[in-house]
Amino acid sequence: MKPTPPAAAVLTTAFYAFYDLHHPAYHAYAAARLSREEARLSVTQLFDLIASNWTWVMTERCPSAWAWAEHTQAVARRAGHTSTPAEDAALLHDHLCLSIDRIATITGTESARVTALLAAARRTPQPAVRKRSGTCGRARLGALNWSCGGSLGRWV
Repeated sequence: MKPTPPAAAVLTTAFYAFYDLHHPAYHAYAAARLSREEARLSVTQLFDLIASNWTWVMTERCPSAWAWAEHTQAVARRAGHTSTPAEDAALLHDHLCLSIDRIATITGTESARVTALLAAARRTPQPAVRKRSGTCGRARLGALNWSCGGSLGRWV
């Protein structure tokens, strides 16, 4: 017997929960790599894609990993530079002040993998991140106050 799909209200609630959880960090990541307008467009298009395909996205083994892969690919296309998972982890942790657990959540990977990526990033020189005068990662992420601590296949 085929299971019945969830009601539209459940999908809507689930999508908005996903959006609320991921949007601030996704926008901060894009803003660190792109101009303000490009970042806004990139993140808006990503969430439009996710919303348009929400039922399918929920069938993915890890929707967060799928969304992160789509996001990093879109940002790389717009920036003209593909970053490595280690560079992304360093940006999220060191510049945007996300905790290891928070990075794992938004990228759809394990905390141990994030820790390994951060260790790898510290062993290799990192490319310059776009600097904004007088701002810090905490300011870009607003009032969420996440702690700042010490390809789908790319992260999983």
